[in-house]
Formats: sequence, C-alpha cells, structure tokens
Amino acid sequence: MSEKTAVLLLAHGSPDKPEEVPEFLRAVTSGRPVPEAVVKEIEHRYALIGASPLTRLTLRQGELLAAEAGLPVYVGMRNWKPWIADVRAQMERDGVTHAITICLAPQNSRTSVGLYRKALLGESGAPFDVDFVESWHDQPQLIAAFAERLKAALARAEKEHGAEPAVIFTAHSVPERTILDGDPYSAQAKHTAELVAQAAGLMDGAWWFAFQSQGMSGGPWLGPTVEDTITGLKELGHAGVLLQPIGFVCDHVEVLYDIDIAFRKFAEEQGVKLWRAESLNDSPTFIRALADVVRERMPAAAKNRAGESPAPTPK
Repeated sequence: MSEKTAVLLLAHGSPDKPEEVPEFLRAVTSGRPVPEAVVKEIEHRYALIGASPLTRLTLRQGELLAAEAGLPVYVGMRNWKPWIADVRAQMERDGVTHAITICLAPQNSRTSVGLYRKALLGESGAPFDVDFVESWHDQPQLIAAFAERLKAALARAEKEHGAEPAVIFTAHSVPERTILDGDPYSAQAKHTAELVAQAAGLMDGAWWFAFQSQGMSGGPWLGPTVEDTITGLKELGHAGVLLQPIGFVCDHVEVLYDIDIAFRKFAEEQGVKLWRAESLNDSPTFIRALADVVRERMPAAAKNRAGESPAPTPK
C-alpha cells in the first residue's frame, strides 16, 4: 500500500449563527447543562458580531497551507462542524497513512491541545499514524507574523494618538488549577509575548501581559485581567492602549466581541483609547509559519515509513 502524508489542522470550532449557540455549548461542556443566563449572554455576543468567521478563516488557512506546503490539508473542529471525528473518517477513506497534526493554538494546554488530541485519538487511536505537534509558540515565522501585525497597528495608533500607546499582549485565560497541575500554557503564552515584543522593537516597560475571556464558572481563572491592566495603565498616565491577542490565530468571538466591543467600551469608560492589532487570519507570513512547522516534521514522517531514510527538509 502506498504511503500518503497529509496535514490536519485542529481548532476549537464556533457556531455560524446565534441560534446554534445552545448546541455549540453542549459540545463545549460535553453535554453538561449550561445555565440559561450563560446561554443567553453568549447568544447576545454572537448576535452583536453577526457571525463568527472562525470556520471560514480556518478553512482558508488550510487552503493556503496546502498550496504552500504541497500536501493535502484537512481541518477539524472539536466543538463544531467540521467535527474532528468526521474529518478523521474522511482522511481514512482518502487513504491517509500519516498525519502531521497542528493545533491552531500555538501554546500547549491540556484544556485546549490536550482535548484536541483526545478528540482525534479517541479510545482506540486514529486509523493512521499521528505526528502530533505539541506546541509551536516560539516558531520564528509565527513571531514574525505577530510582529508585522503589531508594528502596523502601532503606526496607525501613533498617527491617530500622537504618541505610541502601551501594548497589552493577551491570551485566553484558563482555570488556575490547570497551571498548578504543571500545565505549560501560561509560561509559553508569556514567552510568545516576549518574543513578539522583541521582534517589534518594544522596550521593557512599553508592554504588558494579561489574560482575557475568563470563564463564568469553575473557580478562579488566571489573571491579571485586561480590565485591571487597563485601569493600572491609566493610573500610570497612559491614555491609549493597543491590544494584541497572541494566543489566537484568527478572528472569532473572543476577538470581535471581547476585545472590539467589551474591552473597547471599558477603556472608553476609563477615558482610555483602545486599538487592536489585526488578527493573523490569512497573513502570508503566518501561512509560512505553518508550512515551516510541517516541513520540520517531514523528516520524522519519512523516518516512520518502514525501511526508508529521512527525507531532506524542503527549502
């Protein structure tokens, strides 16, 4: 049987319209009941942004990666369509024997990457070899892509504001107990922020880090929050802040609502102007980052084929 290597991109998933939110939340909680007030609040947020572009943008990233890497690329979502289980079955029908698997969450956490792995492998494993990329939070082209977006946003903000705003890097919060159990997520997220700040030429004292989108239940979540950070920067005399989420690689509700609506409103109430760096979305540099991750795994893919020597990494 001939060998067939493909790439599998995994993402969180997001409903396409507000009326799909209850079904989506049942998937997120594995069927556990969600308070009606929470359901209504999430429906309200999706209604305000119109629709989440996460699925559309992720599929587009897959198309661009396939062209860049020269391999078939599949996209699976843990909590929405296209479901990971359905995509896994399609890959088996297509004769895939080896899957280089990348979670579109660059920093590793058992609450994201760990759950994607579980959804892919299930109880009995995948029907093909899986080369699972645990994290790629410091991938050079990923850092370059974030830095490009940040520098463009800083130039725009400085032109409007007359001075360079304070930069706040953000990543999605997780329950504190996750980190206490040894999860690397917090350290990796802060390392990504540090590398992006260096690549963008930011001096120490010109940028801060905060966790966003804390959960509505389940005990304490990681901070500091964005709101507390904005308030602290105001007390230091900053009249403008620029947010860049470095834990997300495309627009979705945590960007389009949490930042563009909720945090912007909060900042305005504090008398602070807020800007946001554009998400990576279809950034050519970001697509090269994904392709580089794939190319770095190709020797391992070749080595796993019986009797074959590792293939050279494409340049």
